[in-house]
Amino acid sequence: MVKHVILWTLNPELSEEEKKAVKAGIKEGLEGLVGKVPGLLDVKVHIDGRLASSTADVMLDSTLESAEALQGYDKHPEHVAVANSRVRPYTVQRSCLDFEV
Repeated sequence: MVKHVILWTLNPELSEEEKKAVKAGIKEGLEGLVGKVPGLLDVKVHIDGRLASSTADVMLDSTLESAEALQGYDKHPEHVAVANSRVRPYTVQRSCLDFEV
């Protein structure tokens, strides 16, 4: 199995109300991919409980069957649609860590 972990920083020009809505949209969109993308076993998007010491706003914690499944997820049309409509327009920084478990 493979863990795919992403940290995003939202655009600082967004108001707090906009950030709240964007986070909810990211969570709904990405967690909704389970069952639609082959090999995607679990997705948790963390948007609440952020401490002041944090340097990111949103965390994706996902589990896939294999490295090949991760490659398929990256290119899957439903994932691309969520990334292009709910994530990329509102984020200014992305960090990724993929590892086998």
